[in-house]
Amino acid sequence: MSDSLFADASQRLEGALNYVSLSEDTIERLKYPKSSLIVSIPVRMDNGSLKIFPGYRVRYDDTRGPTKGGVRYYPTVSLDEVTSLAFWMTFKCAVLSLPFGGAKGGITVNPKELSKLELERLSRGYVDAIADFIGPDIDIPAPDVYTNPMIMGWMMDQYSIIRRQLCPGVVTGKPIALGGSLGRDTATAMGAFFVIEIILAKLSQFPPNTKVAVQGFGNAGATLAQLLA
Repeated sequence: MSDSLFADASQRLEGALNYVSLSEDTIERLKYPKSSLIVSIPVRMDNGSLKIFPGYRVRYDDTRGPTKGGVRYYPTVSLDEVTSLAFWMTFKCAVLSLPFGGAKGGITVNPKELSKLELERLSRGYVDAIADFIGPDIDIPAPDVYTNPMIMGWMMDQYSIIRRQLCPGVVTGKPIALGGSLGRDTATAMGAFFVIEIILAKLSQFPPNTKVAVQGFGNAGATLAQLLA
């Protein structure tokens, strides 16, 4: 296994090509992201100092429509990581025949070390840096690791300020009061739950007699554990 997440994803693509019929042009296009953006986000900290945080946004493929993918805040976020996740988002949308391509973004930061005001400045600064590369018909961010409806609300507001008009469609996962979708907080876990039910049925296994290991206990993992209990 490679140290690069994107290299591993590319190897999986190579293996999958043995089972599908794709043109050489399509295969070549799927080897590279459509665009990769690296930005520096200056944030005025509560103590008056200025700190720079690296941010990323990768649009992997928009053949099916506007790209779609979350924004994560985590200390180890890198361009390689978000590129691999944008790659997988492309295939997730395609498998479900959704009219979206794949994207992903992130900021290298430990959000637990930031105050609420610092977190807001960071989130708005990220939008300032990528505003020309996102939009309802271009690329639509969403919550991911350590991002939530509150942060999506800040991002929507900042984008709307830049565009000088209300743009609720620029992000998903917003608070309900700002046009968010009911059920968004449990949707990921519910999707995994339905897939597990189908797998168990195909394997002729019964839920009461089946042990399940859940990796991660964030929004998706914790909700899934409750559904499986």
